[in-house]
Amino acid sequence: MTTDTVRKVLAWSTVINYVILIIWFVAFYAAHDWIYAHHGRFFKLSPEQFDSLHYLGMSIYKLGILLFNLVPYLAMRIVEYRHKT
Repeated sequence: MTTDTVRKVLAWSTVINYVILIIWFVAFYAAHDWIYAHHGRFFKLSPEQFDSLHYLGMSIYKLGILLFNLVPYLAMRIVEYRHKT
């Protein structure tokens, strides 16, 4: 696999993961009560605990996107740019 292919995979992976994160946020915001009621059947959480867990999950997911997709992509772009000059 060439570095160009890896760079493209990282770029698309970043985009796809951010779309998933945005969908998660919009669904959580728009259907909060329904999601809470649905999960409430399985887990005994207060609304505050439920919100905190989702916020933590989104934060961890976003951090994963940054560390495993965006930063390697940017590093490859920097190396490519410095190599050309």
